[in-house]
Amino acid sequence: MKEMPACFPSIRLYLVLLLVIIARILLSQNAFENGNLIKISGRVYSEPNYYEYAQVINLRGVRAKLPPYPEISLGDKIIIQGEVKDNYIKNADLISFSKSDFIIYKIRRKLLDFYQHGLPSPHSGLVAGVVLGSKAGVSQQFYESLKQSGTLHIVVASGMNVTLVAGFLLESLVLFINRRRAVVVAILGIWIYVALAGFDAPLVRAAIMGSIAFSALKLGRAYLAWRGLLISAFIMLMLNPSYLSNLGFILSFTATASLMLFESQISRLIHFVPHIFREGLSTSLAAQIGVAPILYYSFGEFNLLSPLINALLLWTIPYITIIGVLAGLTGLILLPIGKLILLVIYPLTEYFVLVI
Repeated sequence: MKEMPACFPSIRLYLVLLLVIIARILLSQNAFENGNLIKISGRVYSEPNYYEYAQVINLRGVRAKLPPYPEISLGDKIIIQGEVKDNYIKNADLISFSKSDFIIYKIRRKLLDFYQHGLPSPHSGLVAGVVLGSKAGVSQQFYESLKQSGTLHIVVASGMNVTLVAGFLLESLVLFINRRRAVVVAILGIWIYVALAGFDAPLVRAAIMGSIAFSALKLGRAYLAWRGLLISAFIMLMLNPSYLSNLGFILSFTATASLMLFESQISRLIHFVPHIFREGLSTSLAAQIGVAPILYYSFGEFNLLSPLINALLLWTIPYITIIGVLAGLTGLILLPIGKLILLVIYPLTEYFVLVI
């Protein structure tokens, strides 16, 4: 804690940035008034939430509840209409709907189809969720089990995935090209992955922090995680002030700050725990210090066993992510070989499902 001021080299600068953010938020207040009938068009850039009788999308900062079919997915271009109340359209009408022709979203659809046909449910939905953040393949029953066990955050692409993909790319690329060029390609790879998985707040936050860290590496500068966290918050709120009320944004930044503050101390306290579970337990406990009150306030419940369950499961996520990515990319070119690689995941997903 004594070293924290070193991470904030200019208090005045951060105060100025804070004032800029406040001004940006105030100037971007939605002009929609309760009871207004509005029509909005745009492309869906974040994964919709799917329910048995509905799907909820976020379009240009407005949330809207739509019928479950046709199923909207990442990249689709839609036009909706409905009566707005508190920046939310409860029963929106889908006026127009078209699938995206962008190559990145075509690849995403092919990958999701590959996972769905390569593994049985709920294993396929689990892999699709972990690798690409897709909720479409997760059954309602499995979704509720994840929610009740406090592990729902695992089965969505998150900041951990960005870190894994970035690290894997960098370590692989340095075998073929020099490190400075590898850093540039790795940054590009981070944003391609985010486009594939959706521009949800945790992914965008991790991508910005990762880009800053890699840029510092390329320029030979020191990287301070606290500074990276604050800069990423500033950039995100400047680009999209509605993030301020986004629960994923709040949880992502709170969890990251809690990890930086408490993870190392907790890891030392639980040194007696076997190594394979220690990192997951210390990470989960540290994150829960910050997010548990927010989760309880938002949902009215919190599973006290959540840190333990997370510790039992978190060690599987790097393997599921990397093997899933390799299997998917291979399957796009050589389908039989891709399916063989995908089967390697099955023991891990079976263990995951049994723990849940």
